[in-house]
Amino acid sequence: MSDITRIGTGPRMSEAVVYNGVAYLAGQVGNPGDSVADQTRTCLAEVDRILAEAGTDKTRILSTQIWLADISTFAEMNAVWDEWVPQGHTPARATGESKLAAPEYKVEVIVVAAV
Repeated sequence: MSDITRIGTGPRMSEAVVYNGVAYLAGQVGNPGDSVADQTRTCLAEVDRILAEAGTDKTRILSTQIWLADISTFAEMNAVWDEWVPQGHTPARATGESKLAAPEYKVEVIVVAAV
């Protein structure tokens, strides 16, 4: 049986859980009040940080879910995503519109990656 490694464990959740060669990241959000582009940059920087702590990187992302508070900001988010994601290593991805945990959040990024 494989060990389970938890990263950034708090009372309610962990930033990531690594099991059987796969890192499952919690949803990452940006700074309240920032633009969608800036929140997306913050989310993706946090994804980079957590993936590194898990012993992997963005070239090994298997799937990504992106939630936008307002789907009309899709192009703004995508412009940042397109600069960040390495070509040839694009993951399976879904993007949708949803109310997020607080009204100040405009984007949330959830990632699953191979370790």
